[in-house]
Amino acid sequence: MQKRLFTIESNDLEARDTYRIVLRSDSLVTAASGQFVDLALPGYYLRRPISISDCRPDAVVLYYKVVGEGTRAMSTMSPGAALELLLPLGNGFHPEKCASDALLIGGGLGVAPLYLLAKELLAQGKHATAVLGFNKADEICLADDLKALGIPVLIATMDGSVGTKGFVTDAIAAAKPVFDRYYSCGPLPMLKAVCKALDAPGEVSLEERMGCGAGFCYGCTIQTANGPRRVCADGPVFDKEEVLW
Repeated sequence: MQKRLFTIESNDLEARDTYRIVLRSDSLVTAASGQFVDLALPGYYLRRPISISDCRPDAVVLYYKVVGEGTRAMSTMSPGAALELLLPLGNGFHPEKCASDALLIGGGLGVAPLYLLAKELLAQGKHATAVLGFNKADEICLADDLKALGIPVLIATMDGSVGTKGFVTDAIAAAKPVFDRYYSCGPLPMLKAVCKALDAPGEVSLEERMGCGAGFCYGCTIQTANGPRRVCADGPVFDKEEVLW
């Protein structure tokens, strides 16, 4: 974990209330899929934990949604402004555990870390299919980016405006993609439904309110099959069998 200053390269609206921010560094940046940053906003005490969507040698790419005063202030920041990040944090996905075909399942902003995971899987010579779930068409993000990698993308929307009407589990049931391992990130009810519906081995990235983001405060502790675990330090990625639904 390092504390470093990054410079905003771009901060653009990608979907309804959803922004893509690229933060550039003067030194080497390394991170794995499923890890996150803890971002300090000027004028706000608590840091914001945000999943890493992509990592380049000199930059990280994040997606965030405007849900309060802090993220609203963040959405107005212009290129050239500086932000302090703690990174990389947490334990990420394990693409090496996939034998050949992976299913990437994301809901809402949970789609963000799947992009870097997809790149890692492809670099290992494996195949992937993505299933993305949103409420409405104007919330869809990262679908085109994943398609640009050559990955088939299935979309489910609650109102049926794009793709399958309903949940990601409905899209999976309809398409019947071939996979030997799945990776999922999104709201807890979605993760629970996915793990109940799929028999294959899987990993889930949990969303939880965090205080320090580094495991010191124990504010994000959950009970698991292996006892109390901190989502920020022991996770956020857990094997599906470890989570007590």
